[in-house]
Amino acid sequence: MSKIIISCAVTGSIHTPSMSPHLPVTPEQIAEQSIGAAKAGAAILHLHARNPKTGRPSAAVADYMAFLPAIHAGTDAVINMTTGGSAVMTLEERLAGPLAAQPEMCSLNMGTMNFALYPMLGKRSEWLQDWEEPFLRNSDDLVFKNTPRDIEGVLRRMGQERGARFEFECYDVSHLYMLKHFADRGLVQGPIFIQFVMGVLGGIAAEPEHLEHLKWTADRLFGEGYMFSVLAAGRQQMAMAEQGARMGGHVRVGLEDNLYIERGRLAQSNAEQVEKVRGIVERLGRVVATPDEAREMLSLKGRDAVAF
Repeated sequence: MSKIIISCAVTGSIHTPSMSPHLPVTPEQIAEQSIGAAKAGAAILHLHARNPKTGRPSAAVADYMAFLPAIHAGTDAVINMTTGGSAVMTLEERLAGPLAAQPEMCSLNMGTMNFALYPMLGKRSEWLQDWEEPFLRNSDDLVFKNTPRDIEGVLRRMGQERGARFEFECYDVSHLYMLKHFADRGLVQGPIFIQFVMGVLGGIAAEPEHLEHLKWTADRLFGEGYMFSVLAAGRQQMAMAEQGARMGGHVRVGLEDNLYIERGRLAQSNAEQVEKVRGIVERLGRVVATPDEAREMLSLKGRDAVAF
């Protein structure tokens, strides 16, 4: 098997500050945990921004630039910026930071979908910030919008114009067909890096049979011209990562996807999750890729070609 790329999604836009004291929200926390995750073995850092005062998801250029230079100076890991931002943002809001920063990689969600977060309300009755409970409760009427026109715009503006490569986030089988559509149009070139996103309510469930079907479909559509990675939101995070690694894929962990390191115990940091998944994949005989090896595998433009 080829070397395995570990990605770490450091903070995301789904979990809220009340859910874990270890979720990084300030620029200093995001930078510190990103560098720690890289030292633990993450070759790619998947990054969102947050308002440092409230912890609310943000795509403001200033909020990104408050931590991107520090991460760039503190590690040679690949910085992969979200274009998904948060489902409550407009496309232009989501793209503000990436357009300014011009990173080596961006994520790109391959379709419009329901994005239901309200089960996370649980039995919690106290919140650190007044936006958290309404944000989660109102997600029963939340649609993440990424139409074919939106996707084409991101491919052109971030890819063709700024040289970014993409982590194509596929939350369901239909998203693979949308990706094939854009590849057939010549807007996506190989090597294609697909992130199978499992376990979000609105997308495909985190079950072994579904992962097998996703890979079977991608094999049929893309042949040898793609690589895949696996993430599972929630408690199936490590189990699905192990299955993906056994199947020859890459893996993603991080506090964006799961706040826990094991049942009933919060992860103390992103690095703790990276260390755990590294141990899993190395026991399977996989060799963890360095950032520069990941750059070569994904044909990235290089860390000196960014704007931060």
